Amino acid sequence: MLTMKDIIRDGNPVLRQTAEEVPLPASGEDKQILLSLLEYVKNSQDPELAEKYGLRPGIGLAAPQINVPKRMIAVHVKDEDGTLYSYALFNPKIISHSVALSYLATGEGCLSVDEAVPGFVPRYAKITVTGVSADGEKVTLRLKGLPAIVFQHEIDHLNGVMFYDRINKENPYLAPDGATVIER
Repeated sequence: MLTMKDIIRDGNPVLRQTAEEVPLPASGEDKQILLSLLEYVKNSQDPELAEKYGLRPGIGLAAPQINVPKRMIAVHVKDEDGTLYSYALFNPKIISHSVALSYLATGEGCLSVDEAVPGFVPRYAKITVTGVSADGEKVTLRLKGLPAIVFQHEIDHLNGVMFYDRINKENPYLAPDGATVIER
């Protein structure tokens, strides 16, 4: 079971690398790593388990965050309608996106960043993501709202991009023109 001690922190060079594609079909070891990412985010959202193991709550986690520079992410989050998006994917890619932008009203956080970084993080309002599940099934997801933001955050980790790289340095709370505000 992954805990906070397994999550590397800002400054570790792995967080700035471009992660490697996972050869498919995935090895048993890669499947285990992928499923452990999903297990962490699920466990971290369970108040009892989070307290018992000192887990910071998270809604997404990427393999580079546990010092594994491979293209794997896990997301466990509900949208504004309460629909659960719970996915663990190998080699996720954004294959299309809207021109329109959105951002979280509260800003973003990250399990690899211990301090709060104030500011809005512009993201695409709608995206289509493809990837491969732990069972080897091809998955295609059309996302908007919070799930779209979370997938973009995690896929950024696979490309060595941190959320705060996207914050306007001169004016952190500058809302992108016409962007949709996502409340959490």
